[in-house]
Amino acid sequence: MTPPFAGPFVGRYVVLPTENIDTDQIIPARYLKTTDKSGLGDALFADWRERADFVLNRPEVAGARVLVAGHNFGCGSSREHAPWALLAGGFQAVISTHFADIFRNNALKNGLLPVQLAPDAIATLGAAFADDPASTVVIELAEQRVRLPDGEYAEFPVDPFAKHCLLQGVDQLGFLLAAGPAIDRYEAAHPGRVVTTAS
Repeated sequence: MTPPFAGPFVGRYVVLPTENIDTDQIIPARYLKTTDKSGLGDALFADWRERADFVLNRPEVAGARVLVAGHNFGCGSSREHAPWALLAGGFQAVISTHFADIFRNNALKNGLLPVQLAPDAIATLGAAFADDPASTVVIELAEQRVRLPDGEYAEFPVDPFAKHCLLQGVDQLGFLLAAGPAIDRYEAAHPGRVVTTAS
């Protein structure tokens, strides 16, 4: 299967402009007892989904693959379940003007791309979504840029190693396992030395 970000990633998006969305809002603490990722999509924003007017309850946003969030997304406690729940809920990327560092690292390690854009780019996405909930966004990870609905581009930063893993569709363990043959060749070309001690 081709990794999602191996080429231009095109996806519909949904806008959740609330600022300071913490990990307990992304996935409430009562769902943290499991280490199994399956079913966590049902826990995503579980408390907020009880409100009929919550944006993710709207039928026209079903299938959205990118979440456009308010400033300081993923703050609060460190829980890997947060990116797990977002991925299980169908999201491949989250766009915000700022991410909490721990959430950003957890997201990248699990294959969820945090895209940090300037406020004007977020505003463009929000306006397009308000006009048409079926609007799409294009994320070009290799170029580290987003093509907005108006055709303009906005650049974003990303850790080089995390970028490599996302482009290849591997996690850190997969990266190390893929390096196995090269490690074997190196060891074969550099036999171990016997160390003797003076008597």
